[in-house]
Order: sequence, then structure tokens, then C-alpha cells
Amino acid sequence: MKALVLAGGAGTRLRPITYTSAKQLVPVANKPILFYGLEQIRDAGITDVGIIVGDTAPEIEAAIGDGSELGIDATYIPQDQPLGLAHAVLTAADFLGDDDFVMFLGDNLIEGGITDMVDSFQADRPAAQLLLKKVPDPERFGIATLRTDGSIERLVEKPSEPPSDLALVGVYLFTSAVLGAARRITPSWRGELEITDAIQRLIDDGAPVRASVLDGWWLDTGKKDELLDANRIVLGAVERRVEGDVDEDSNVVGDVVVEAGATLVRSTVRGPAVIGSDSHLEDVFVGPFTSIAAGCRLERCELEYSVVLDRCTIRDLPRLEGSLLGRDVTLTRTERRPAAHRFLLGDHSQVEIAEG
Repeated sequence: MKALVLAGGAGTRLRPITYTSAKQLVPVANKPILFYGLEQIRDAGITDVGIIVGDTAPEIEAAIGDGSELGIDATYIPQDQPLGLAHAVLTAADFLGDDDFVMFLGDNLIEGGITDMVDSFQADRPAAQLLLKKVPDPERFGIATLRTDGSIERLVEKPSEPPSDLALVGVYLFTSAVLGAARRITPSWRGELEITDAIQRLIDDGAPVRASVLDGWWLDTGKKDELLDANRIVLGAVERRVEGDVDEDSNVVGDVVVEAGATLVRSTVRGPAVIGSDSHLEDVFVGPFTSIAAGCRLERCELEYSVVLDRCTIRDLPRLEGSLLGRDVTLTRTERRPAAHRFLLGDHSQVEIAEG
């Protein structure tokens, strides 16, 4: 069995972070989102992994390499344009051949892995098996309706009047029959070949299409608030590990990871939190659900419920919360007069300034 991982999207909802970084490599708890899915695929016993890549291919390939460090054998499959999930399947046709495969969206996080779903699929081999999750806002997703026997009757893409609350999570298991179905569909109103249309074609042909319903959490990390929520949930499972240098005037409370090479001087970190290697914190308070990546420098500031990427500098700021900072960002207080806020912000930046 093979895996097809989609890592070619532009990540427009996470701009400006994704102007300079693939959305699938934005870290959650200081590990790229994409790595969580690859590890779950590996843990399900699948090591032959095709990775669909687009404009950010060099960055994806640099992060994963041949896949050996993750325990997989990675094959990169260029997709000229993101023309839909079914288009991605057809783009990977030579790699997939006649093999069964799991398709996994590279910016999703799910609780508990996919091993049970893969085992169930391999035991019965329906034409397709989809992972579903009940959601409060089904109009935002592809939605499935089920028959009384639990098989899938119909799929609808982002319906204005949803027929159910069961959303497609972004994990699909297929036999090679889906390739034939994908070749017989036409682009949707979005100009894309929708995987929901290909699966509906299988259903209309009378092929068995089954559902697995996810009991745990599912996180789509495509927006800032969703990413922060994913970081909060994943950090909730970290175990305390302090390998960096913590001076006697610092306090590390709860489940906190301080990576080797990090230094804490007169600082407090309350977990769950992660401090990356070679980061320096001096006279700093870091509150729960915060990830600080490698090579950052924080002085005389407070930070909580935030994600800070590599090599950021934060100095002399009273408090930050609910923030996502990209790589090499500098936030400082100035003593220059006249007193004023001064910004250098890229497209699609968001800034909120407290009064006072």
C-alpha cells in the first residue's frame, strides 16, 4: 500500500507567513505540521510515500529529503497548478499504479492516527473509505450522508443547506478504481477536479464506499486562529524535558520542553510550552500554550498562547497573546521621540494595538 500526501497548496489563508514558507511546514509545538501526518502514515505501516508539491517544492524537499529520517521513502510529484484533489490523484497516476493508497492532506492534524482505519480498509477493500467528523459548521466542508448500513450515499461540496453534519476530514483510502472515476469527471464551478465528484462517481457506479467516523479531534491549520488552537491541543500532550541552561533565578513550571542550547535568565515559563534550541530568554514570562522556535531572543516581555517562529526578537513589550510571528520578525519598544508606532508590514498582515 502507498500514500499520497498533498503539500502543494499556496496557503493563502496564512499569509504573510506563507509568502516565504510552505504552509505545511509551519510548526505546531515546534514541529512542522506535515511531519505529524507523515509519522502517522509510517506508524500505519506505509513507507512508500508520494508527495504532491507545487511552488514550494524546494522547501518541502529540503525539509524531508529522501524521507529516511522519518522512516519513509519519499517520492516528489510536481503538480503544475492546484486544480483540485482529483487532479492531484491523476497527476500521481504513474506513482500509484494499481496499488491501494491513502491520500492525506498535508496541513491537517488528527488525533489517534490512521492505523485502525488502514487496517479496516485492508481487511475489506472497499473502493473507497473516507474519514468523517461531526462539525458545527458543515457548510464550510465537503459533507457526506450515510445509508442505514453506514455506507456513503452522497457527497456534497460546501453546501449552502447541508444534508448532514459529517465533514470529510482529509484522509481518504482508495483502490485504483478512483483513477478511472477521476478521469470521468469534469471541473466544478471552481475550475477544479473535485475528489468528492470522483467518489460520487464510484457511488453511482455501485462501488462500495465506506465511512469511518473520527471520535477525537481534527484540526485544519489553514488560518491563524486554527493554527494557535492546534498548537494548544498538541502542547497539551508534551512531557516535561529541560535540556537547556536554566539559571537559579528562573522558574520552569509544569510540562515544558527547553531544548538543548536554550538559555533562561531570570525568566518564568509555565507549561505547556516549548522553547527551541539556541533561544535566549531574559527577564521574560512565557505563559501556557506557547511555542518559541529556535534561535529567538526575548528580553523584558510577556508572551502567552502564541507561536513564534525561528530567529525572532521581542524586546521591552508588556504583553503579547494570541499571536503568530513569522521567521526573523523583530518587535521592540523604542524611546525615540515623538512617541509613535512604526511598522514595516507585508501584504495581508494583521496588527491589533491596545489602547494606552
